[in-house]
Amino acid sequence: MSHPNDPAPGLRRIIHIDMDAFYASVEQRDNPALRGVPVAVGGAGARGVVAAASYEARKFGVHSAMSSVTARRRCAELVFVSPRFDIYRAVSQQIRAIFARYTSLIQPLSLDEAYLDVTEPLIDRGSATAIAEEIRAAIRLETGLTASAGVSYNKFLAKLASDYRKPDGLFVITQQMGPAFVEALPVGKFHGVGPVTAAKMNKLGIHTGLDLKRQTLEFLTARFGKAGALFHRLARAEDDRPVEADGLRKSLGAETTFERDLIAWEDVAPALEPVFTK
Repeated sequence: MSHPNDPAPGLRRIIHIDMDAFYASVEQRDNPALRGVPVAVGGAGARGVVAAASYEARKFGVHSAMSSVTARRRCAELVFVSPRFDIYRAVSQQIRAIFARYTSLIQPLSLDEAYLDVTEPLIDRGSATAIAEEIRAAIRLETGLTASAGVSYNKFLAKLASDYRKPDGLFVITQQMGPAFVEALPVGKFHGVGPVTAAKMNKLGIHTGLDLKRQTLEFLTARFGKAGALFHRLARAEDDRPVEADGLRKSLGAETTFERDLIAWEDVAPALEPVFTK
């Protein structure tokens, strides 16, 4: 028996799971003194950067990738906590094990979010929505953390849906809802549209999904290259990208903030060593 809001037969059933303020939530879980207070995971020094912010901190406008100095200026009560990536990775593995009960088609995007294709699940609960709710409940029970979930018939819409009721929410975008949902969306929310591309679109008079939908494929490819064809499809709520389980790693990285700028190669080389040894 399918859920009334579930994707129609013949369509993919995609779930996007996104942990709520993951790093900060792990720290608040493990240290009761941090619960209910604004927390930033990252370096507190003059050149530190916020890696994650709790929802209490976000109310003050603190967010990831912000300098610690700016974050402290916005929230004087902000508590900085050094990241513990070994712990975050371990919790992420716990969460992925929960996903694996339901499907082998899991595409992690980072430690705290992933796509799941449950079109043909290992455990069928009758609908993708029911599976998403069960996964969220298991995450809460087994890790003490909350997750938001989005359910739809493609990856683009599932990711949008998971963001719609954060934190600790679930939202479904049906085939009937999809086109209108996308038309109302600011272009900055589209997959593949960063601040520079969004600004370029705005200069062309393209501010919403509806504006984007009104452009021809030729117009978009002339101005945005191959991405133009993707934008043309997404504006129509179309996305045929499959959930790619265990794809080849295309990049790797390591991050360190230094107290001074590194210019000489003899200073830079040791800083790159963590990348080469991964």
